[in-house]
Amino acid sequence: MPGYAAHLGRCLDGLGITRAHLVLHDFGGPWGLAWAAAHPAAFASATLINIGVLPGYRWHYLARIWRTPLLGELFNATTTRAGFGLLLRHGNPRGLPRPFVDRMYTDLDRGTKRAILTLYRATDDPAGASVRLGAALQPLDRPVLVIWGRHDPYLPVALAERQREAFPSARVEILDSSGHWPFMDDPEHTERLVLEFLGKVVGGRPPRAAAD
Repeated sequence: MPGYAAHLGRCLDGLGITRAHLVLHDFGGPWGLAWAAAHPAAFASATLINIGVLPGYRWHYLARIWRTPLLGELFNATTTRAGFGLLLRHGNPRGLPRPFVDRMYTDLDRGTKRAILTLYRATDDPAGASVRLGAALQPLDRPVLVIWGRHDPYLPVALAERQREAFPSARVEILDSSGHWPFMDDPEHTERLVLEFLGKVVGGRPPRAAAD
């Protein structure tokens, strides 16, 4: 996690960005928030989509498979396109767009599978790291929007309200029919929430939607 946070910082430096509004999802959450805690003057706001600080969190079932030597390798080696599609139906009551699922499976090449195992096995005690992150971020009380799909099978929806432990003024939005990827299973609602929030924190009027 510290390595990815440092990488994010170097990317922002390379782009000449001195103040960042972060939009984070999944593992991007701890990476982005670790950068934010280390660079409070540059951290302007965050949109947290099914991620954030994770007090009390325990690894989800896929993470436990990936973290187990040999079992993780076997699981990755035997994952077929059809099996991958079935796996993603769990916790996504709306379903996910077929092109999105196909793209994820296509990207799941040998190098990506190896990176997944390395990442999960190199990341210990996410709950403990979250406690430390929360303690560093709470005094800043930056503007934060939390969007959480209620049916996420990896990160329980109960964690959504707990984001206020690190971000006291956070706005929390629960999407009742969404899973882990609300920006894909309910893109219009997610886009509306994000643009409305960013419009307020960047200076008064909503950014233009991509479709515009």
